[in-house]
Formats: sequence, structure tokens, C-alpha cells
Amino acid sequence: MPLAIEDYAVIGDTHTAALVGKDGSIDWLCVPRFDSGAIFAAIHGTEQHGRWLLAPASPVRAVRRRYRGDTLVLETEFDTDEGTVRVIDFMPPRGEAPDVVRIVEGVRGRVPMRMHLRLRFDYGRVVPWVYREQGDLVAVAGPDAVWLRTPVETYGEDLATHAEFSVGPGDRAPFILTWRPSHLPPPEPLDPVVELGATEGYWQGWMSACTYEGEWREAVVRSLLTLKALTYAPTGGIVAAATTSLPEALGGVRNWDYRFCWLRDATITLQSLLYSGFQAEAQAWRKWLLRAIAGDPAEMQIMYGIAGERRLTEYVADWLPGYDGLPVRIGNAAAEQFQLDVYGEVMDALHQGRRSALKAHDPAWGLQVKLMAFVEEHWRDPDEGIWEVRGGSLQFTHSKLMAWVAADRAVKGVEQFGLSGPAERWRALRDEIRADILTHGYDEKRQTFTQSYGSTELDAALLMVPLVGFLPADDPRVRGTVAAIEQELLVDGFVQRYTQPPEPGVDGLPGGEGAFLACSFWLADNYAFAGRHDEARELFERLLALRNDVGLLSEEYDPKAGRLVGNFPQAFSHVPLIDTARNLTSARGPSEARHEEHNRRT
Repeated sequence: MPLAIEDYAVIGDTHTAALVGKDGSIDWLCVPRFDSGAIFAAIHGTEQHGRWLLAPASPVRAVRRRYRGDTLVLETEFDTDEGTVRVIDFMPPRGEAPDVVRIVEGVRGRVPMRMHLRLRFDYGRVVPWVYREQGDLVAVAGPDAVWLRTPVETYGEDLATHAEFSVGPGDRAPFILTWRPSHLPPPEPLDPVVELGATEGYWQGWMSACTYEGEWREAVVRSLLTLKALTYAPTGGIVAAATTSLPEALGGVRNWDYRFCWLRDATITLQSLLYSGFQAEAQAWRKWLLRAIAGDPAEMQIMYGIAGERRLTEYVADWLPGYDGLPVRIGNAAAEQFQLDVYGEVMDALHQGRRSALKAHDPAWGLQVKLMAFVEEHWRDPDEGIWEVRGGSLQFTHSKLMAWVAADRAVKGVEQFGLSGPAERWRALRDEIRADILTHGYDEKRQTFTQSYGSTELDAALLMVPLVGFLPADDPRVRGTVAAIEQELLVDGFVQRYTQPPEPGVDGLPGGEGAFLACSFWLADNYAFAGRHDEARELFERLLALRNDVGLLSEEYDPKAGRLVGNFPQAFSHVPLIDTARNLTSARGPSEARHEEHNRRT
């Protein structure tokens, strides 16, 4: 049986990331990039599909984990009958190649240890040829080569590398794993102790720019570190998660590849970085965004590769059993969908960047004018919506809302920054879209916005209505929508995206999934801006309690099983956490909070 998703921690080097289990096993690592083939894929199968175990040889009585301060250096302590041992896991900031450093330290007693390294390239499919070269262990197959360097004696057995050793108080046993293209010479050796200090210094130095000093600093800092861990440093792109195909419901079929960059994440990510003091990262993300969407607005995709790649062909890695027996998907076919809302997200992201002095006057405005020409012509078209349904296009209300955002931010670009554009035409478009939403996307009888025009279904995405400035949080139509969502979409106090099971054919998939954490944070925001501060804080604290022992969140939460579900760690959960902490910190009163949020968003 695989570990529960919450039993993993993440380490990374801002090019890729590894998942380390509570049992001491690295079960997922793609090199050299987030979207490369995995050399450890046991999370989607068994140890035969690649893993690196470093743990006590005798039964473990207790496990404790923590990150060292404000860093991505992970410490795991194992208590056994013989004593206590500590394993330190980290990936140094990328130099010439990706490295994983593991240091075993004796704490108490003398603890026998075991090391099992089973390398499998191309998502567990390829068994490498392993040999020794000047004391190093080298594994090679096709374009991939991996070096293991350690003073500990190792041996080969059952197509894997093993070691047995023991550590006492003060003892250290280091292991360094390095990947390089197989045609290149061996990597330069690293000093593990020096790299440990340098890695701690790197993360602490980066976090020193953080300006958040509110009540929930620990949670915000860990979320910011996670966001940085999901950043591909060479381009500034930020992946949605480090994994693929971890299911949104145990036993369900909703399992997708999230190792790509979604335009939809752009606005909230940019705002979180800017608010928290990370101007350089916000600037890099904005540059990635502009490069990715450059070209014909009609060809703009909802997501791109970490360097802006457009072709994200989806296939099933059918040689892997999959987490919980589900198919493992590589690539994401949703990249080919038409989702109208991303035009509003992009316009909003660039508007927020200007408001924060990220190049108020630059060529981006010319691209935005072209985006607006597309929105003017296509805002009435049906689309697949924010949830990327696979049951056909509809007139989704949230999509129309974001088309309104696009027009509104275009008008603001002229009004607030003196940029050149047909402001009167855009104002008329904004008014037309607003009237259309209020006529067709609002159910007067039930007093709630609906998922799509003519539907009776609810959609938690419509919690964004006050957050984007369309209506104030105390408007009766917003209050009615919140009340309907509380009545129909709350499951054990957390928000589902939409009714489960949905109307036939809406998302093209069987019903059943966990509560969507981003939507739950949005509900807390709505409470805060409506003056329901106690309820906002109570919901936020319950959401914080869902984090695992090292402060990480996946995409969703299964209230019945009491488990995190979905890809992990998930940017679209950690970014709303940062936003909600900010909103609660600044919500001094109903009117002041609404005024501050309205200014920030619009």
C-alpha cells in the first residue's frame, strides 16, 4: 500500500522537487526538470518502480519531522529500541546538475541502518546498467546517468544497490545522488556538510525579504517556501504541483498531470508574491507570463510548460500501477480547451503588476489591447470553464465574470495609468457583460448565482464575485450565493467545487471528489469582507489544521477519510492560504476591509 499523500514532505532546488516519505523513502523525483521523466516513481507503484530508502533496519517506534527553520532542509528523526537517528534531506541550489543529499546522524544509542537505492528511469520503465568508476556508483541508460557517492560500503542485489551500517551519537554518514546527461563527464564532487550550510543559507536569505508579520506567519512562510519550491528558476514559471496523477478522490478517476503552469494561477500568485515582499519572483513570473502568451490571442492556452511550451500531449504510462490503482497520466489534454476566464486572469495579473510598479509602461499593454479585441469578439462563446470540464462547452457564469474583469482592468489601464485604448468602447463592453451576468447567471427565485446560464447548479467559483470587485460582499446577491453554497456545497465544513454528483454531462466524469481547498479559503475571504470575522477566522483555522506535520497541503481534502487528496504540494492551495491570512490580518472592520480589498483588486 502506498503512503498517504500527507505522509510526504517536499525538498527541491527550484528546478525540480522530490517527495520524501515518513518511512525515509524518496518515492518521486523527476530530473532534471519538474516535467522530466521520473527516476523514482514508487508513489505510483512499488519499490520496483524506483525509490531511495534510508531508514533504521529495526522497527521504528516513533517518527518526528520538521524543516530546519525557514528552509527546505528536512529533518526526520526515527526512534527505535536501539536509540534515535536523524536523516537530513535536501537538494542544494542548482549548480551544474541536480543533487540530492542525505546525511544520517546518530542522536542516541547505536542504531543499525539500511539503504536501498533502486533507480528506474523514464517513470519506472527503464532498468539502468550499473557499474563502479573510481569508487563511485554509476547508473546509465540512454540519455540518463546517475552517480552515487558515499563513504558507506554498498553492494548490488536484485537490480538495486544496498548498504547496512550503524551510527552512534555524533556519527555522520552522507550520501550524494547526482543526475547528469549520460554523454557528459562525471559531476564534480560535493562536500555534504558545506552544501548543507549553503542550502540553509540560501533559503534563509531568500525568506529574509518576507514582509508579512501577521498572526499566521508560520503558515504563510511555509506556503511561500512551497511556492518558491514549485518555481522553475531559469524561466520564472511556477508549476501547479510537483506531481502527476495523485487522485482528487480515492478510487476516483480525476487524476491529472499538474507539473505545468496555469494562467489561471497568475493573478493570485502575483499578488501573493508582491504582498509578501518578493518583487524579483513576481517580476520573473510576469515575464514568464508575457513570453508564454505572446502571439495570436486566439491561440492562447490555459496552461503551458515551465519554459512556455505549448504541446502538452497527454498519454497514460500503462506500465505503472498508479496511486490507488489509478492510471498515471503524463501531459495534460486540458491545454487544448477553450477557457474564457483565463483572459480575465491575465488582464488582472498584468493590472496588479502595474499597480505594484512592475513596469507600468511596457510592450505588455500592446498585447493586452489584442487580448481585449479577442474578448470583445468571443465573450459570448461557450467554454469549458475554470474546472476544465470534459463534458462539453457551456455558458459558465464564472467565465463571463472573468470576461467582465478583463474589460474592467482594460478600462483601469486607461484611467489609472494613462495608457492608450478605446476606453469608451471597453466601458460599454463592461456594462454589457455585467447586465448579461445579472440577467442570465443569477437565479432570482433562489437568490444565488448559478454555475451556468439556465442551470440550477451551484459553483464555488462564484465566491470570486466580490473578490474581483464585481459586487461588494454585503450585496444581497452575494449574500444569497454564499448562503446557497453554505447549504449545498459545504461538506463537513469544507467547500466542494460544485454539486456532487454534478448534472449529467457537465464535467464528463463520474461524480465524487474531495472538498476543494482553494474554494474553502475563498469562503473565508467572503466572510471577512462581509464582516463575519469570527466565522472567517474559525474556517481559516480549520483549514490550517488540514496541513500535514510539515505544513503542506494538496489540492483537496476528503472529509470522510480524513485525508489529503490530489496533487501535492499544490500551489493553488498555498497561494489562497497566503491571501486569506493577509485578508484576515487587514480586515479591521467590514467597511474598511471591503474598501481595502476593492482597492487591491481593482
